[in-house]
Amino acid sequence: MRTFIIKRISKWHFGFAISFLLLLTLLPGLVQRVNIEPEKPRPIYQGATDKPQVALACNVFWGEEYLPEMLDVLDKNNIKITFFIGGSWAKRHPDIVKMIANGNHELGNHTYSHPHPNVIDKEANKEQIVKTETLIKELTGIKTTLYAPPYGEFNDTVLKAASEAGYTTILWSIDTIDWKRPSPDIIIERVMNKIHNGAIILMHPTEPTLKALPTLISKIQGRGYKIVSVSLVVQ
Repeated sequence: MRTFIIKRISKWHFGFAISFLLLLTLLPGLVQRVNIEPEKPRPIYQGATDKPQVALACNVFWGEEYLPEMLDVLDKNNIKITFFIGGSWAKRHPDIVKMIANGNHELGNHTYSHPHPNVIDKEANKEQIVKTETLIKELTGIKTTLYAPPYGEFNDTVLKAASEAGYTTILWSIDTIDWKRPSPDIIIERVMNKIHNGAIILMHPTEPTLKALPTLISKIQGRGYKIVSVSLVVQ
């Protein structure tokens, strides 16, 4: 009986030793792989859910005729939001870009020519972002760090390009779909039916959006939410 127990223990120790040696052999490779392959960049759809605040994100590649009045509404309500600026649009309307910046609104990057990001390579994506960044900085002195891809389109190449350029990719959790020019009431309904902590609400400078904005602000605040910029909601 004593011989049998000793043999069992010896076999167990031998198996443990082999497993331990194998782990020591593989561990450096596993550590190296973790160091070589960092976590892939991911887009942000919404901010912190533990605070009653939401962000308005306005993508701008047209609609300059509505922006001054939109800015007036925001100013009267003491609200600062995030405008994602298209580079070629900014080149045509530098005064409005400066007006947005002078109102202490946050500026984001919405590419230079509004391409489909998924069909161009990494370097072309970076060029779109950097070209817009340079222009906005020349006009306002502000360096953008938030990126809204056109059409909400992204893949690993797009996300990597934005990350390498120093950007966080921003999407949304509530879409007004205001580019289809629905009635102001529909825009308000779309937002209020889905409002939640940390919401990023996508909009554009359209006539229905302008008309909806005062009521939308009132209703959002009436539900107890604070309206802030994108960078504040995702902190």
